[in-house]
Amino acid sequence: MGLAKGAGRPDAGRMDKRLPVTFILISVMLDAMGIGLILPVMPALIQEIEGAGIGAAAIWGGVLATAFAAMQFLFGPTLGSLSDRYGRRPVLISSLVIMALIYVLMALAQMIWLLLIGRIIGGITAATQATSAAYMADISRPEEKAANFGLIGAAFGMGFIFGPLIGGILAEYGTRAPFWAAAMLAGANAIFGYYVLPETVTDRIRRPFSWRRANPLGAFRNIGALPGLKRLLLISFVYTIAFFVYPGVWAYFGAARFGWGPGMIGLSLAVFGVGIAVVQGLLIRPIIARIGERRAVILGLGVDVAAFVALGFVTQGWIALALTPLTALGSIAGPALQGIMSRSAADNQQGELQGTITSINAVATIIAPLLVTQTFWYFTTPDAPIYLPGAPFLLSALLTIGCIAVFIQTPRPKRARVT
Repeated sequence: MGLAKGAGRPDAGRMDKRLPVTFILISVMLDAMGIGLILPVMPALIQEIEGAGIGAAAIWGGVLATAFAAMQFLFGPTLGSLSDRYGRRPVLISSLVIMALIYVLMALAQMIWLLLIGRIIGGITAATQATSAAYMADISRPEEKAANFGLIGAAFGMGFIFGPLIGGILAEYGTRAPFWAAAMLAGANAIFGYYVLPETVTDRIRRPFSWRRANPLGAFRNIGALPGLKRLLLISFVYTIAFFVYPGVWAYFGAARFGWGPGMIGLSLAVFGVGIAVVQGLLIRPIIARIGERRAVILGLGVDVAAFVALGFVTQGWIALALTPLTALGSIAGPALQGIMSRSAADNQQGELQGTITSINAVATIIAPLLVTQTFWYFTTPDAPIYLPGAPFLLSALLTIGCIAVFIQTPRPKRARVT
C-alpha cells in the first residue's frame, strides 16, 4: 500500500501512510456502522415519537431510508468535486463533525421531521465514501488501487457486522443510546483525522469547482466521456443491484426457505460480512497480483453467478451457510472494477469519479430493494406458478451474466492525463 512517488503525490519518505489509511478505513467503517447502529431502535423510536403502530412506523422507516439514499445520489459527485478543488482533508473532517452533530440532533428529536432532517443531512455526510476512495487513489500506485479499494470494502464489511450488533446491545439502554454512541464515534474520528490526515491534493492536480460537473448528471457526462468508462459504470450499476439481493431478501429468504429465526439470520449475515472482510482485506491483493484486475473482475462475477444459482435452488440451511466462502469470494469483483476505473481517470478527476460511482450505487440501492422483494413476493404467494423463495438470487445471476458479457466486450481503458 505504498505511496506513489513523483509530482503531485506525497513522497513515501516524507509521509507515514499508516495513520492516514487507518483514519480512512475507520471513516468508511463508521459510515456502515452509522446505518446499522441505529437500525435496531428505529421501529421503536418512530413509534415512540409518532405514537403509531408498527405498520406506520415501517412506512416512515422507508421514507427515512429513501431520503438517506437520495442524498447520497445527489451529493456524492458534489463532495467528490469539492475535494478535487479544496482537498480531501477539509471535506472528510468537516463531514465527520457535521455527522456527529446530526446524531446528537436525532438523539434529542421529539418530532418525526427532525429525524427526517437528520437522515437527509446524514445522507449528505455519508456521501464522503467517494472522498475516502479518492484519498486512497491519491496515495496508491496504479497497480495498488484495486487492492486498496478492497481495504475500503473490508472496512465497510466490518461496519456492516458490528453496527447492528452494537446497536442491538445499546438498545437495552434506551432508544436514544445508539445515536449518542454514533455521535461520539464520529466526533472522536474527526479529532483523530485532524491530527493525522495530511492533504493529498496538490496544485498539480487541483481542479476548479464547477456546478456543471458537480451534479450527478453532469459528473456522469464528464466521466462517461472517458473511453470505456461508460460501460464500466453501467456494469457497476447493474452489479450493485444484483449484489443487493443479500441485504434485500436474505432475512425473508432464510425464514421462508429454512425456517430461520432472527438469531440465525443475524448470525448468517455476520458470517457473510466476515467472509467479505477477509476476502477484500486479505485475499484480494495476492489474487490481483497473480491474475490482474480484468481477470479478477471476471473471476468475481463468475463466482457470483455460481453462488446465486446455488442459492436459488438450495433447500438446506447448512448448505447455504457452507456456500459463504464462495459468495464472499465473489466480492473481489467490485474493488477490481473500481481499480480499473480509477486507473482510467486522471489524478484531478479521482474525486469526481468516486462521487459518480457513489451516486450510481445510491440509485441502484433505491431500485434494488423494490426489485428483489417484489420478485420474492411473486414467487412465494399462494398464486405463484412455482414456489421458489430463491427466485431473487436467480434474477441476480441473470443480471451478473449480463455484466460479464458487457465487460468482456469492453476494451481496456487508457490512462487519462491531468487536464
